[in-house]
Amino acid sequence: MNTTRQRYGSVHGRGRKGWRTFLKPGWVFMFLAIIAFSYAAFSFLAPWQLGKDDQIVERNEQIEAAFEVDPVPAEEVFGPGGSIAPEDEWRRVILEGRYLTDAEVLLRLRPVDSSPAFHALTPFQLNSGEVILVNRGFQPPFEGGVPPMDTPPTGEQSILGHARFAEQTPMSPPIEDQGYRQVYGINTEQIAEVTGTDLAQDYVQLAEGQAGEINAIPVPMLDRGSHLSYAFQWIAFGIMAPLGLGYFIWAELKERRRVRREEVELSVDAASAEQTTDQQDGDTDSGTMGTLRTPLLENDTPGPAPTETTTSASSGDRSRMLH
Repeated sequence: MNTTRQRYGSVHGRGRKGWRTFLKPGWVFMFLAIIAFSYAAFSFLAPWQLGKDDQIVERNEQIEAAFEVDPVPAEEVFGPGGSIAPEDEWRRVILEGRYLTDAEVLLRLRPVDSSPAFHALTPFQLNSGEVILVNRGFQPPFEGGVPPMDTPPTGEQSILGHARFAEQTPMSPPIEDQGYRQVYGINTEQIAEVTGTDLAQDYVQLAEGQAGEINAIPVPMLDRGSHLSYAFQWIAFGIMAPLGLGYFIWAELKERRRVRREEVELSVDAASAEQTTDQQDGDTDSGTMGTLRTPLLENDTPGPAPTETTTSASSGDRSRMLH
């Protein structure tokens, strides 16, 4: 019984110390990783997708509004320094003046409908004297190189396009290849340095069917995309990750309780078997002692030995009688 209690106590002692398992490096790393993932999902990934969805919704609304109003002269949209207001992006504007063909540069390998293309960026000087950069359209690469670009018409022109914000300065510097000055982004400040022209801060994307158009860049489709569903997925992942950790902990504890219960049952069975063996050994010893005593008792009963004694006694009497 003492042995059983000791075993039972040792099993429960291991059970009380089982929580230390969750302090092992593997569990600690998984806990920290899940906390970091959930934090990133709620504070960065989901808001990032929600922000992109808001931007697309705002862009679609501006594009719809741009086609609902009549075009206006560029001077009414482009303010001081040639910048446009956020609500005026995609607004249709009219430019009257002439192309500065000698100051043209190419936008290198900018995808259009998921295919790489070269864009012709040509400064356009208004009759008022201000110079605005115009994206005249695109051409796909020709035999892996720069395609031939149609030159814009000379003389005074009246063109229609969409007011657009200039891009950030690209990481790659401008290059010159196959006789064309090429840039990696529509950054008017960088292009002004390359061409030596004083450009407005923002630019115009030429509409289809206008003078100097190559292949007009399509207006973005008014599709909201999947950013909202992606945001909901990140939120769901951020919730599911801690729940999954809780399930793993519960499963681990459940398995440890099962193992402890089986160890207790095995300890009790082993103790019972040991007690049974001790009892059987005691009974065997008692039976052996009885067996040893039984021949002694049987020796006292009449048998061969007493018969020999009687025979010996009779022979002695006869000898005495003969003497």
